[in-house]
Amino acid sequence: MLISADNDVIGLLADPVRAQIVQVLSRGPACVCHLVEDLDLKQPNVSNHVRVLRQAGLIRGENRGKFTFYHLNTEALRTAAAHLTGLAEAADTSAETYRECA
Repeated sequence: MLISADNDVIGLLADPVRAQIVQVLSRGPACVCHLVEDLDLKQPNVSNHVRVLRQAGLIRGENRGKFTFYHLNTEALRTAAAHLTGLAEAADTSAETYRECA
């Protein structure tokens, strides 16, 4: 599971390949062979990113025959989105609150 959903998801998705993998998986389950084809990347590169996303709890695997299909952990995405929404709301609230300079 995610150690700290707010920071971990944001950090994970800062990597362009991982963000693309999440984008592809948002359209439905896919196995590594689909991700390799969709992203036009090498299998070891895709597998490494999938491993990182899986270990972080952002995606989960489901065995179907000899293939593993990956799904998004939507709760992790919702938690990260809520964290970002909270930051935006805090910024709106304090937009005119200037701190004293030393």
